Amino acid sequence: MTPRIEAQMVVEGISKSYEAGFRPRVVLDGCSFRLEKGKLTVLIGPSGCGKSTLINIMAGYEKADEGRVTLENQPVGGPAADRLVVFQETALFPWMTTFENVAYGPRVQRSVPGDQINARASDLLDRVGLREFRDKYPMQLSGGMQRRAELARALINQPKVMFLDEPFRGLDAMTRQLMQEYYLKLYEGSQQTTLFVTSEIDEALLIADTLLVMTNRPGRIAKTMNIALPRPREPKVLTSQGYLRYKEEALEVLHEEAVKAFAVGSKAAGDFLEAYAGREQADDRKHDAKPSA
Repeated sequence: MTPRIEAQMVVEGISKSYEAGFRPRVVLDGCSFRLEKGKLTVLIGPSGCGKSTLINIMAGYEKADEGRVTLENQPVGGPAADRLVVFQETALFPWMTTFENVAYGPRVQRSVPGDQINARASDLLDRVGLREFRDKYPMQLSGGMQRRAELARALINQPKVMFLDEPFRGLDAMTRQLMQEYYLKLYEGSQQTTLFVTSEIDEALLIADTLLVMTNRPGRIAKTMNIALPRPREPKVLTSQGYLRYKEEALEVLHEEAVKAFAVGSKAAGDFLEAYAGREQADDRKHDAKPSA
């Protein structure tokens, strides 16, 4: 029998609506899943399906209408230091250097001696490739460098659970790929329990231990996939047969949900449909290229 993996965080039957004219707008409806301890869970779904709302509820910034969230069997009642969110927008303090930004959290908490904080911050800056930029201010860093500094500043706080809400959105393709490589090294060095939100299927499968595919609004989990690709994970895994099988399986679900979102003009849904169409065209080309029997 396969041993039961310990759940760090459990989401049970979460529903959330907002007032919108005469009829409430239902964003989440009966959403349930588990975050396994030390695992990287990725959440993907059409734009507007409630991914960010779900993170806000899990972080304690918003209250659910129904359902509950527990962390280590204790109910989540509000924001706390054991949960940390890295948002899409930079939150670096512009008046602090890169080093000062990274070291800020534990210095404010005063729970660790100063020399340990300095050593930890220096180590993280080395791991994200910012050693030479430790004395620079955020405005002197590129977008990718700012994202790396954000990741280092989050990791130094050592939360029980980390949430990343599309942290690489808006970066150019080359910078995004480099950030994915940096992030993989950071995760594999820390084994931090993480929920990572993205709208990019390749990014999701590159980094995930578990992939959660959300439905179109109202959001719930349509499919849970265990991504058993080997670690340490490198970009070349995107050309493997295992990856292609996972992508095929995920796209089947995403296509169905994207069709619904496309009806209301979602740009991300259009991207999913385009990716799906590209896959079908590639399949047709392979079929046509086969010699006749």
